[in-house]
Amino acid sequence: MRLHSVRIGKTEIQNNVWLAPLAGYTNAPLRKIALESGAGFCFTEMVSAKGLCHGSENTKQLLSVLPEETGRVGVQIFGNDPVFMRRAAESEELAPFAVADINMGCPVQKIYKNGEGSALLENPRLAEKIVAETIKSGKTVTVKCRIGVTRENIVATEFCKRMEGAGASAIILHGRTRQDMYSGEPDYKTIAAVKRAVNVPVIANGGIFSVADAEKMLDKTGADGVAIARAALYDPQIFCDFSGEKRKPFYELVKRQTEETETLYGERFATVFMRKMAAFYLRGARNASAYKARLFECKTPAEVISLAAEIADRL
Repeated sequence: MRLHSVRIGKTEIQNNVWLAPLAGYTNAPLRKIALESGAGFCFTEMVSAKGLCHGSENTKQLLSVLPEETGRVGVQIFGNDPVFMRRAAESEELAPFAVADINMGCPVQKIYKNGEGSALLENPRLAEKIVAETIKSGKTVTVKCRIGVTRENIVATEFCKRMEGAGASAIILHGRTRQDMYSGEPDYKTIAAVKRAVNVPVIANGGIFSVADAEKMLDKTGADGVAIARAALYDPQIFCDFSGEKRKPFYELVKRQTEETETLYGERFATVFMRKMAAFYLRGARNASAYKARLFECKTPAEVISLAAEIADRL
């Protein structure tokens, strides 16, 4: 696959293979691995605009950025109030981010029921107001959405045209509906239709677990790039397959990520988070189930690192 740069608004992005925002996962140490492996751009976890405006410490914690990420990471915000979205984008906490992506695709019931995320696909007028108001912050604004809420009502082409009209500089399009959640093959035809309908870059998302999947997506849709999501949880070094960068060994990967996660977020968070991540990295390995069971018994980051060293000797 031939990589190429992508320009969104005033931002020139190094290449067209990105790490998609993943709530609960795409924190700074994980993004650092992706960038070192060759990802062109990354996004923070999904951040509540209202939470940020109300001074939530948990929300602010999601915005930690490492020096290596400067200019290579965007923030993803969600909400259904244009005023709060603009205020969040103008906040001091979001000053490090030139790009703000607006989540209009999250399928989770709590978000949808609140009129946020994928619910905005059913309220395009409000979605337009949100984009137009957020742009007043001076940030480059992108929209991440799905092709519709149900398979019977695919709205992506008209919706994305309206988001472009409101000022969005790029569309990140998940080729499934809210109803589909994360199952089934992406709807390549609809992504292709959106690409033909808009004049801003379209980054395709959904069902990309390999270079071959990415090539298939680009061939079938004409999209400008791809955003990798769940595959990066199992293998954040998947970007090496695109860039040619050398992969780090399992132990080195886990040790550094655990230490950086502890430094940024504390011992308890690092222990719980890295138990999950190390377990993801063992997917498909011999004796993976036994190792995972032991991982989830670890009580400190040091124990996670120690077990990773033992596992590495046996892989």
